[in-house]
Order: sequence, then C-alpha cells, then structure tokens
Amino acid sequence: MGSVAPESLRLSEHGAQLYDSALTSSELTSLTDVVKQLPPDQAGIRIHGVAGIQRFIEPGTAAASIASAELGPKCRPVRAILFDKTPQTNWALGWHQDRTIVVQERIEVEGYGPWTMKNGLIHVEPPFELLATMITVRIHLDPTPPGNAPLLIAPGSHRYGRIPIADIPEVARRCGTVACLAEAGDVWAYSTPILHASEAAVGPVHRRVLQVDYSAESLPNNLEWLGV
Repeated sequence: MGSVAPESLRLSEHGAQLYDSALTSSELTSLTDVVKQLPPDQAGIRIHGVAGIQRFIEPGTAAASIASAELGPKCRPVRAILFDKTPQTNWALGWHQDRTIVVQERIEVEGYGPWTMKNGLIHVEPPFELLATMITVRIHLDPTPPGNAPLLIAPGSHRYGRIPIADIPEVARRCGTVACLAEAGDVWAYSTPILHASEAAVGPVHRRVLQVDYSAESLPNNLEWLGV
C-alpha cells in the first residue's frame, strides 16, 4: 500500500481511522478517574464489571458511535482491556492479529477453538469471518507522541484474512507502517483483524489506552459474549 499519512487513513478503506478530540475534557477527566480504580503497574487489564466503564462505551457514546457507523445500531461492546506503559510495564510486541473473543462459558462449537483462560476470563478463537465483522476502538487517556510507544498498524492488512504467522512480516512490509499518534481524548478505531505491533516506550510515562472491541453479531449454539 505504501506510505499513508495517519490523518488520511479511513476505516472503510484502510481499516483504521483517527478521531480527534472524540472525548470532551470533562469526559476524559471522568474516565481517567474511573481507570484510577484499577490496579496500577499492569501492562494489560482485562475489564469486566468495572463500575463506571460502561457509560463511556455504551450506545450513544463517542466510542460506540464510531463503531456503529461501520457496524450498525446493533453493535455493542464485547471486550475491553486497559493498556498502560510505565517504567514497570514497558513491553514490546511484534506484528500480530487479535484472534480471540471472550465468552460467558465454554461450549464446544465447530470452528471455535482453541480455548484459553486469561485473568479468569474464558477466551476462544472464533472463525475468522466473525473477527472480520468487528471494530476495535482505542480511547487515549494520555498523549501518545512518537516516543511513547504508539500503536503501529499495517493499513489494509485486515483484507488479507487470517494471515499465517510465517507470512506476517511480508504482509506488514507490503502494507507499510503507520504510527497511531494521539493526544489525550483522541480515539483510534481499526478493523479488529488488522496487523499491529507496539515498541517499548522511550523514557516511559503513562500511556493509558482503553481498548474496546465492538460486534453486532450473535454467537452460535448458545455461546454468549461475556461483554464488559
């Protein structure tokens, strides 16, 4: 795909888009206060049943409106993770696709698996066709300049389907790399299967991002989304 300026990316075409100042200053302050409840110095906290989170991601909010513009009014938040990078949690992650969802209970369904347990929550890899219908929204609580480990994405890679691990470096090279720079209150949205990566921060400070997956789909054979 070659080089694409971050501000030129469009969710419908490139699989990612920046929404400047999607949260008001009061919403940002309120969400930051909610997040302060969560345990500090953890790289990623999988969120379920945290008081106060829903009012920032439910229908009618900025995050949900971004997702519903692509997925329709039936979409809802189905998973949330808070990521942070501090001197204690300054990690790097290579190119990969997100391939799991969180469900209420394990029910064996053809095409779903393998199963894993993360932070006490049941995860399963669904058919790729389901992932391809999902949108991931990242709400930035802190500035994310080049040195503060912005998410790296490969625009257009969501159109390659489930990419074999051995082919990921070549697909990422072919699609090019965009750093998802952001200010506090900005939102990045991307097609859930897009290739993405993250480097360690330079001189790490907080880089809190509330990442929420949205789906408008129902699961088969009594499988149920866990939700947020």
